[in-house]
Amino acid sequence: MRMFLGMILGALLLACGVYVYDSMQTSSVAHGEVATTNRTIVNWDVAKADWDALRDRAHKDWVRISSK
Repeated sequence: MRMFLGMILGALLLACGVYVYDSMQTSSVAHGEVATTNRTIVNWDVAKADWDALRDRAHKDWVRISSK
């Protein structure tokens, strides 16, 4: 049980660390392709869109299953 808790905590810590690191970097979109040295690790707009799509699909499936 401790191993799974450690794995979950490690994944959350990694995601938070990457988010903090990316939030301190300059976006290459705002400054063109010249700013390749300051590119972010994760495209957070795409990640948010994917998360929203997953959440909406899970909600629709939950409504469909619970209505039976």
